[in-house]
Amino acid sequence: MAAETTALALAALLQAAQIGLAAAVMNRDVGAKWNASPRDKQPEFSAMTGRLRRAVDNHFEGLILFTIAVLVVVTSDAGSPLTVLCAWLYLAARILYVPAYAFGWSPWRSLIWAVGFVATLTMIIASLF
Repeated sequence: MAAETTALALAALLQAAQIGLAAAVMNRDVGAKWNASPRDKQPEFSAMTGRLRRAVDNHFEGLILFTIAVLVVVTSDAGSPLTVLCAWLYLAARILYVPAYAFGWSPWRSLIWAVGFVATLTMIIASLF
């Protein structure tokens, strides 16, 4: 398996872990009964729950573009040390992004996000040359 594909698989597992973490903290706030309900009314969540839920949403958005980058690199046989580095940078940034968002590390959260975003764009651009 290409290193970029491995990073993508690990990023997907990270997403699953983030969903589980956000759900666990949400259960602590409002209980499992609400979490399993149709959620017709939105209760008040803690700041931590809100941040963890937004981090999940943000990773879904980033994961779409990263998946495209990996597919473009792998299907065009454009893998290189640069694309491997970028794939691992993306994953490292996404791992660091969770606590950065959860604990409100400002401006570090935005800088960490930017590392992952630039790494993803670099993969796509590198595959075009």
